[in-house]
Amino acid sequence: MAKTILVVDDERDIVDLVKYNLQKEGFSVLTARNGKEALDLAQLLPNLILLDIMMPEHDGIDVLKRLKKNEKTSNIPVIFLTAKGTDIDEVLGLELGADDYIVKPISIPKLIARVRNILRKYEEPMTMTPSITLGEIEILPSQHIVRISGKEVFFPKKEFEVLLYLAKRPNEVIGRDTLLSSIWGSDVQVVDRTIDVHIRKIRERLDDKYIKTIKGIGYKLEF
Repeated sequence: MAKTILVVDDERDIVDLVKYNLQKEGFSVLTARNGKEALDLAQLLPNLILLDIMMPEHDGIDVLKRLKKNEKTSNIPVIFLTAKGTDIDEVLGLELGADDYIVKPISIPKLIARVRNILRKYEEPMTMTPSITLGEIEILPSQHIVRISGKEVFFPKKEFEVLLYLAKRPNEVIGRDTLLSSIWGSDVQVVDRTIDVHIRKIRERLDDKYIKTIKGIGYKLEF
C-alpha cells in the first residue's frame, strides 16, 4: 500500500510541485493550505507530514505543538519546509519534535531522499529488542510503552528513542554528538540544544530522577 504524505503550504505552486513529484514516486498525497486544514487532515494519520512554517490559521510551529500534544498524532513524522534565514524557527521546530527541515526553494531530489529516509527510520522494527527493566522503569520497545512504578507514562517518539538508547547503556556516559547522530541521523542538521530539550522533557516524565548530566560531555541513565 502506498505511503500517504500530507503536504501543507499556503503557496499553491509549492503544493502542486511537491504533490506532482511525490505522486510520481508512488506516494499518495493529501494537501492543506493552512494550519486548520492540516490539523483536520492529520486525524487521517498520514505516514508523514511536510509542513510549512509561515501560513494562516495556525502557523507550522503551532500545528506541530498541537500534533505532539495529541496522543493520536504525536508519532507522525514531520518535516518542516522553511524559508531561508529562519534558523530560529528551524531549531525551535526540531526541539518541539520535527524530524527534519528543508529550506526553500525546495530541491525535489533532496526532498524525496529526506522523505524516504524518515519513513525508513519509522519503519525499522523494534521487535528484536527485549523489554528493559531498570529500577522502577520498564520499557517495552516493540509496543512503545514505558511504565514507571507500574504506571504507563506516554513518551513521544523522539523522547522514547532517546530514553531507550540510554536505557540500553545504563551507567554509561553518552555524548551529545552520539545521541544526535544515533537518534536523528548524520544527515539531519540539529544542535546540542535539541538533545538538551528532549532530556529535560524526559526528566520531567521520570520525576526528575535517573538521568545525570555530565558537564561538557553528555548524559547517562544512572542506577
